[in-house]
Amino acid sequence: MEIDVNGHNTYCYTGGKTPDPAKPTVLFIHGALNDHSVWSLQSRYFANHGYNVLCPDLPGHCRSHGTPPATVEAAADFVIALIRAVASTTGLGAVALVGHSFGSLIALEVAAREPGRVTRLALIGTAFPMKVSDALLEGSVKSPIKTMEMVNVFSRSTLAAPPSALGPGTWVYGGSLALAKRVFASNSNNNVFYSSFKACNDYAGGEAAMARVSCPVLFILGEVDQMTPPKAAQGLIKAAKAAKVVTVPSGHHQMTEAPEETLAALRNFLSSDK
Repeated sequence: MEIDVNGHNTYCYTGGKTPDPAKPTVLFIHGALNDHSVWSLQSRYFANHGYNVLCPDLPGHCRSHGTPPATVEAAADFVIALIRAVASTTGLGAVALVGHSFGSLIALEVAAREPGRVTRLALIGTAFPMKVSDALLEGSVKSPIKTMEMVNVFSRSTLAAPPSALGPGTWVYGGSLALAKRVFASNSNNNVFYSSFKACNDYAGGEAAMARVSCPVLFILGEVDQMTPPKAAQGLIKAAKAAKVVTVPSGHHQMTEAPEETLAALRNFLSSDK
């Protein structure tokens, strides 16, 4: 689905289904150097099991136009505008939010600002503060491909994903690096690598935002996640009013490194919305 958001064309994957206002809706928000495709397994499952699915490319990423958000707050502005635009054109109402990494901070900020529009909040590979080293920030500008390769190593705990992720023999490391390079190359006017990492690093409102979240919250954390280790999410967990924590056997890319466990956690969490 393509939809106008703030005067820019936005691509939003729907799992090949037409939005149905009678069904609950799940909105997935990707992280840095990703696009809608990182939710392949989860989006297909929910789209074929009674849910509306919305998987946007963030502004300035791949198939979505506009300027990449420079802050978590700006990205949240976009998501809120997207929810309203979809509601006005399709009749869809409240949504459950699922965000990964940078996307988890965006989802958190949206849920804090729009409690009447968000039924549930799932944060995958999250942390607060989500600090990024000066070396990575500098590298994202001076030597982005080399730094991308280094981040990709830190982000993965496996080289071959389980068959249920994207198919037998899937090369998690190679596929993720190829996606990162494609997302980076999709915008020649803006460095989406730097802007996303800096937005994560600069975000200061995490615990204050969580204190304003009224819906149930699910945390899906990777046991060996080096980018956002489980201990880095403890402040948000303590600040949440109604939190459930699921730890899965993965690094930072829970959706492909632990696909079944991640899907099961989301399915169990979202099932009460039906």
